[in-house]
Amino acid sequence: MPEWLVLTLAMLAACVVVVAITFIRHRTAADDEDPSETPDVIEYMTMWIGVVYAIVLGLAIAGVWEGRSAAQDHVQSEAVALHEVSERVRVYPPEVRDRIREDVNAYVGHVVNTEWQAMADHGEVTERGTQLLQRVREDVTDYEPRTDFEAQAYQPIVDQVAAADQARNARANSTGETMPGVVWFGLIAGAVITIGMILALQIRRTPRELILAVLFSALIAFLLFLIWDFDAPYSRGITADAEPFLNLFPAVKG
Repeated sequence: MPEWLVLTLAMLAACVVVVAITFIRHRTAADDEDPSETPDVIEYMTMWIGVVYAIVLGLAIAGVWEGRSAAQDHVQSEAVALHEVSERVRVYPPEVRDRIREDVNAYVGHVVNTEWQAMADHGEVTERGTQLLQRVREDVTDYEPRTDFEAQAYQPIVDQVAAADQARNARANSTGETMPGVVWFGLIAGAVITIGMILALQIRRTPRELILAVLFSALIAFLLFLIWDFDAPYSRGITADAEPFLNLFPAVKG
């Protein structure tokens, strides 16, 4: 189901629920009920519940956005490290240099064209990608420098391979959802309580009250959708992309 359709249905559902409850409550209300006589303590509690829930929503949004940004940083670090490997091996003999560059390009091509889709569909990296990166590591570490110049370049290249491997592991660990189920329970329960407290203020069918209640409910539905959308950095909505690989390895087509 498209992301925009999920958002639309969630907001419409929140609005319909509020309107339906308001109409049902109005039809079942006593004839002598006066909606202007809402106790001050209920208004006070409603205000503070809204404030606390707004803080929780803000923290949740900040958390998932930070996770999404970190996921993009992992991709950037991995791409830069591999690009450094590809560039620094220029001091090696042509046959060694070309073999390392070919293996680096093969790994990057697999990440962009195959592994990225696997992360979106299954939330995990591929075994083939691990094997291709291991081949790059073996190419680099198995070579024995023949000159002092090559020896000086050897350790920095090994360090860049290790940095790429570390960034890949970090990318693999951030492919799934980051929000625990108990947090989602708190967010949804908080939304129900917050909207329920608005209904406790004896909202009637005046256009002004209904519009405000509907807009408020739609806003909460949108914010919850935003958290859900950012919760999986590689598979939903505004995701971390493979642009760093494509920028540094233009020969690889995504």
